[in-house]
Amino acid sequence: MSRFLFVVPPLTGHVNPTASVGGELLARGHDVAWVGHPGTLAPLLPDGALVFPAIDDRLEAEIRAKRQRWLALRGMAVLKFFWEEFLIPLGHAMVPGTRFAVRGFQPDVVVADQQALAGPLVAKNAGLPWVTSASTSAELVNPLRTMPRVDAWVRGLLHGFAGGDIRFSDRLVLVYSSKALVTEEVGDEVAFVGPALTHRVERVGFPWERLTGGRRVLVSLGTLNGPAGERFLGQVLDAVADLDLQVVMVAPPRPAPPNVLVRPAVPQLALMPHLDAVVTHGGHNTVCEALAHGLPLVVAPIRDDQPTVAAQVVAAGAGVRLTYSRARAAEVRSALESVLDEPEYAAAAELVRESFSAAGGAGAAADLLEKVVAG
Repeated sequence: MSRFLFVVPPLTGHVNPTASVGGELLARGHDVAWVGHPGTLAPLLPDGALVFPAIDDRLEAEIRAKRQRWLALRGMAVLKFFWEEFLIPLGHAMVPGTRFAVRGFQPDVVVADQQALAGPLVAKNAGLPWVTSASTSAELVNPLRTMPRVDAWVRGLLHGFAGGDIRFSDRLVLVYSSKALVTEEVGDEVAFVGPALTHRVERVGFPWERLTGGRRVLVSLGTLNGPAGERFLGQVLDAVADLDLQVVMVAPPRPAPPNVLVRPAVPQLALMPHLDAVVTHGGHNTVCEALAHGLPLVVAPIRDDQPTVAAQVVAAGAGVRLTYSRARAAEVRSALESVLDEPEYAAAAELVRESFSAAGGAGAAADLLEKVVAG
C-alpha cells in the first residue's frame, strides 16, 4: 500500500474533490493525509482523517478578510491582489506545515491543489513526485496568453517563490470535468476524470419534510459574493415569487415568498437528485455537481474562473448565462423558464452527465495516482 498527501487551501470547493479521491484511496487500503487548515478540513473529510496543520485560525481569518477585499476590486487590480496578497503569501505561510507533514508522513506522492503552491515546492525540494488537483478547468489553457506582459509578471512571481512555474505538474493533472465541457487542446499530462463525488461527507442538516411536490430549483452563489450578491438574490426572489416551483436559496436569513426556502447552508450533493435546475455564480464544483445529475443551469458569473466556466456551460447547451451585476428579475425569470421548460437544455445537461460518468470520477483519479507510485 502507498501513502498519499493532499495539500489544500482553506477553501471548501478546493477541498471537496480531494476528500472524494482521498476517500477512494482509503477504501483501497492506502494511507492518506491532508495538509491545510484543520477547521476547514474537519467538516469535509471522513471521520478520523489524518490532518497536518499548515494554517491556523488567525491566518484563515486573514485569508477570508483578504478575499472579501478582493471581491470589491475591479479590472487588473483583481489579478494583482490575487497573486500578491493571496496566492504567494498563502504559499509561503503553508511551507513550514507542509514540510513538517512530508517529513512526518513520508508520502509516496504529494497531491497539491493548484492554489496550494507550498505542495509542489516542498515536494520538489524533497525529491517526491507531485500531482496537481485542478479544482477548476479554467486555467488549463493559460487565460493570460493574450496578455504577455501580465503573463510574464505572474511567471516572475512564481520564479521568485519556487524557481519556476509550478502551477501544474508535468507528471499528472487531475481535472474534475470532461471534454464535453473543456474543448480546448491540453497536454498529455492532463486527465479528465469527471467530478469526484463519492466518499464525500456532508454534515449539514436539512428540513427534508419541507420539500414540496412539483419542480424545485437551487439558488447558490457560493460562500463569498459581496454586496452585489445581495442585489442578485433580491432579484431572484422577485423573479420566482409567483412561479409554480419551490426554490431552495442558500443565503443568510431574509424575508422570502412562501415558495422559497432560505437556508444558510445545504447538503448540496444530497439535494441534487431532488432538483430540476440550479442557479449559480459559476463555481466549478457547483456547476459540475449539477451537470453530474443532468440538471440545466442559470449561470451568473462574478469573477475569477467563473466566466470561463459559464462559457463552457453555454457552449455545451446546458444553460443560460446572466450578467451578475445587472440582471433584473425579468431576466432571471426568463432564464429560469427557459432551462425548465425548453427540453434542449436538460438534454444537453444529460449528455454532459453521461460524459462525466464515463470519465470515472474518484475511482479513475485513484487509478492514476496508483500508477504514479508504480512509476
